[in-house]
Amino acid sequence: MDIVIRPATPGEHADLGEITAQAYLGDGLLDFGESDSYLDELRDVGKRAAAAEVLVAVADGALLGGVTFVPGPGPMADIAEPGEAEIRMLAVSPAHRGRGAGEDLVRACVDRARALGRTRMVLSTQRTMHSAHRVYERLGFTRAPGRDWNPLPELDGIVLLVYELTL
Repeated sequence: MDIVIRPATPGEHADLGEITAQAYLGDGLLDFGESDSYLDELRDVGKRAAAAEVLVAVADGALLGGVTFVPGPGPMADIAEPGEAEIRMLAVSPAHRGRGAGEDLVRACVDRARALGRTRMVLSTQRTMHSAHRVYERLGFTRAPGRDWNPLPELDGIVLLVYELTL
């Protein structure tokens, strides 16, 4: 199966939003389950596409997953500093995992960052995303513990790990 990475079309936004939301829910990544307000952000691909680049992985006519490539600081950036690009909301449908779609999406973001002349690629991840960590490390990303952060300061204990790749 050949996986193609390309920009998401508006007609794919709803499906990709649902894939992303269900992947996060299924992996137990949302503290409040279906009532987690972050689900709205995960499902709103149109909002992401208006402020960043949304890429999808497709194969044999099936939408496998997607990622948001943030070219630098701006409305969709969580941690990107000047000269950096950021990866956000990487998700692959559970039915399509293990085929390399996630790694292909990350590689496409790295290629895009290089093409834009960025010096570093950064991303945030949860402690429990072990398979994603393996992908990042295989591609040369390293931990940047000094940049770890809490997206919800009002809730103790939520810490996102930061990985970076010098380009």
